[in-house]
Amino acid sequence: MGLTLEACILILKEHHLLKSSAIQDNLSQKFTSATYDSRKVAENGIFFCKGAKFRPIYLQMAKNNGATVYVSEQPYAEGNGMHALIVRNIRKAMSLLAAAFYDYPQDDLFVVAYTGTKGKTTSAYFTRGILAPVTNNRTAMFSTVERVVGPKPEEQFLSDLTTPESLDLFHDMREAVDNGMTHLVMEVSSQAYKKNRVFGLTYDVGFFLNITPDHIGPNEHPTFADYLHCKLQLLVNARKCVINAETDYFQEVYAAATTTTSPDSIYLFASADYQAPAGIDIDFRFASQEADLSKSRFKLEAGTLKAEQLKITGEYELELIGDYNESNACAAIIGAGLAGATYPDTAKGIANVQIPGRMEKLDVPDHGRVYVDYAHNYASMVALLSFFKKEYHNPHIIVVVGSPGDKGVSRREGFAKALNQLAERAFITNDDPGFEEPQDIADQIIAGIDPNKVDVTVELDRAKAIDLAITESKPGDIVVLAGKGSDAEQKVRGVNTPWPTDMVVAKAVAAKLRG
Repeated sequence: MGLTLEACILILKEHHLLKSSAIQDNLSQKFTSATYDSRKVAENGIFFCKGAKFRPIYLQMAKNNGATVYVSEQPYAEGNGMHALIVRNIRKAMSLLAAAFYDYPQDDLFVVAYTGTKGKTTSAYFTRGILAPVTNNRTAMFSTVERVVGPKPEEQFLSDLTTPESLDLFHDMREAVDNGMTHLVMEVSSQAYKKNRVFGLTYDVGFFLNITPDHIGPNEHPTFADYLHCKLQLLVNARKCVINAETDYFQEVYAAATTTTSPDSIYLFASADYQAPAGIDIDFRFASQEADLSKSRFKLEAGTLKAEQLKITGEYELELIGDYNESNACAAIIGAGLAGATYPDTAKGIANVQIPGRMEKLDVPDHGRVYVDYAHNYASMVALLSFFKKEYHNPHIIVVVGSPGDKGVSRREGFAKALNQLAERAFITNDDPGFEEPQDIADQIIAGIDPNKVDVTVELDRAKAIDLAITESKPGDIVVLAGKGSDAEQKVRGVNTPWPTDMVVAKAVAAKLRG
């Protein structure tokens, strides 16, 4: 690893990012570390001055710790005596230089990438579940839940962001390659494009699962149009595209894919009864065969010659219940097929995949059945509750839910809308309030709830809210603990406070009730 000043300048000029440079001496000087955190600077390193919270003192600290080059959108006196690369966009520059610094690890990986308002994590886990045995456990994964950069336990760790900063992303890709990984399945958030974390990265296969309003707010996307635009960039930067034909805004999504990809390399999938627009051929269709409360079964069929050539059609079974998960599974099977897997290996690989925080179930004697699920916006909540209404024949549903602070403001109205449609009882509680007041977040959710449809209690202590919900439930009731899934932290005023996870709390409540 490493990069010369000359190479940096050439890369930045090639992308019209370099405004000016101040080079102290030899252009062939090579720096051997790269960071945007002044506390992690090593000798002879390059330091990136990025972020709204950047302060010049950080550059001084980086210089004191051994940085010899800095990249910034403006010159700083604190950088006197250092090489300076002044750029038009620091995040684009950082992504391009990060890829080069780590010697373009993406070129040694077959990269399958997912975007969508919901289903990214489930689809990523399903895809890795198929590819891991096919590739002799050489499939890495970067997901909302965890990052897998190698086959050993110590090479798997929890994620901080769905898609991390570019320096961290390419660092982990390099780790994966060095650990022998040949394939990578990754989630790509809209924020990754909004903040240029994946600028310059091209995927072998790019998925667009769905789009509904989310992540709209002062700290995220200013408008839905901006959100959609960022989501579409994944397709623009993919060699092959796979699209859920049932997504909202399908015409815009398909048009974005065709700007850089031939129609022969675009695959569409949908449920068996979906009526496609005139002139649109659906490559793959999935048909539910049977679903119970422990497994779901479906059949995947090909509708075009290019689909048949992948040899992935057949009957499938999932551990993860929910008809909406069949759509995620269909996507995953296509992704694995484009990566070289064929039936029946695809069926074997996906059959026993379990996903942390997705549809985890607990029966509480003399009380209801508890489900923990990551459902964290209107679309995923409606899909989840609708499934329960159908499968359990219109049960009494109790939901424990909160909404995160500092982001996704539109989710609060969305939760209220979903509860009005499908729940009878709700406990509004804490879920990563960040720097906002928890009561303010709760009030915003409650403002949209119809008290004639939903009986609401506010209990900001999440553990107490879970206790109250389970204790109140009766046999036949469904208790949904939504939003956090397997998350083991609560984010409060900049501090990641340990949280035992919703399921651990639920099990403790169940044990108490058993006496």
